[in-house]
Amino acid sequence: MTDKPHLSIVIPALNAAQSLPSCLAALRLAERAGLPHEILIADGGSSDSTVALAKQAGAHIVTAERGRGRQLRAGGQAARGDWLLFLHADTILAGDWPDAIAGFIAGPANRQRAAYARLAFDDTRPAYRLIAAAATLRSRLLELPYGDQALLIQRDYYRSLGEYAALPLMEDVALVRRIGRRNLILLPGVTAITSAGRYRRNGAARRVVRNWVCLGAYFLGVPPERIARFYP
Repeated sequence: MTDKPHLSIVIPALNAAQSLPSCLAALRLAERAGLPHEILIADGGSSDSTVALAKQAGAHIVTAERGRGRQLRAGGQAARGDWLLFLHADTILAGDWPDAIAGFIAGPANRQRAAYARLAFDDTRPAYRLIAAAATLRSRLLELPYGDQALLIQRDYYRSLGEYAALPLMEDVALVRRIGRRNLILLPGVTAITSAGRYRRNGAARRVVRNWVCLGAYFLGVPPERIARFYP
């Protein structure tokens, strides 16, 4: 037995059979590090082998209404752990993240804070390194990490904030704004390696501009339902 808090890793997924195995493989480090945990896949109605792959890896399946905000919310509500780690299905945690997480959750003051990882992409070309560096700068200066950087938060604190909102977009921004700038901490030595697929499909510069336009619209009060129409 161990006195380490139990961790629930919540992963929203929708037809993620291509990326999910790598995401789950990286989580095996928790077992080797002796970090008690459970993995919950909040599935939004996948028609591929996502659910089968998740079950094969020993994950629990949470059936949710399609939409990342709804899936994150359903996964968080089903979680049994004292701490929650929200992670995207196309993201791989790199570095000694179990030790970093154990260190964070050992701090009593962190029960009223949240932590996130440094962003990197699975494409090492200069354009993607620059985008990732800008995301790190945005996170530090504005305290505005996005969902693809993972989020570690104590369960009761998360629920006191109202949980992830069932939004079609900006559910991550809405939550970190409620957490507040002073209560967001960068996990040392941890990198969230995220797929650059959307940037490759739409063009890196175009995607960056679109992201900032959507974020600006949200801050100006445009409903996420309207913003989602411009964010394929």
